[in-house]
Amino acid sequence: MDEKKIEILKMQSEICKSFSDYKRLMIVHLLREGEKSVGEIVASTGLPQANVSQHLANLRKRGVVMNRRNGANVYYSLASTLIGQACDLVQKVLEDQLARNQALANSLGI
Repeated sequence: MDEKKIEILKMQSEICKSFSDYKRLMIVHLLREGEKSVGEIVASTGLPQANVSQHLANLRKRGVVMNRRNGANVYYSLASTLIGQACDLVQKVLEDQLARNQALANSLGI
């Protein structure tokens, strides 16, 4: 494998780490609706502001979200609509796995 492909795989690994916490996924799914302030994210998720800020910093560091300051408020949005599509694809994989597991359970009479 060439060095460019290896570097891309390393970057992919880093961005996937962003999705390893369900709280960050909650934030990503919320931002699919559009730009939100930190306060709006806190209100919608029910997470403490310090926790939301830490997760947003993680997502920003890995290029998942971008931010914009307007006075005292900081607004966040997804860096790309493809991020939401990637999350949809993973959910479809999980739905397929659940359906296969359910079919297996049914065939075993569970």
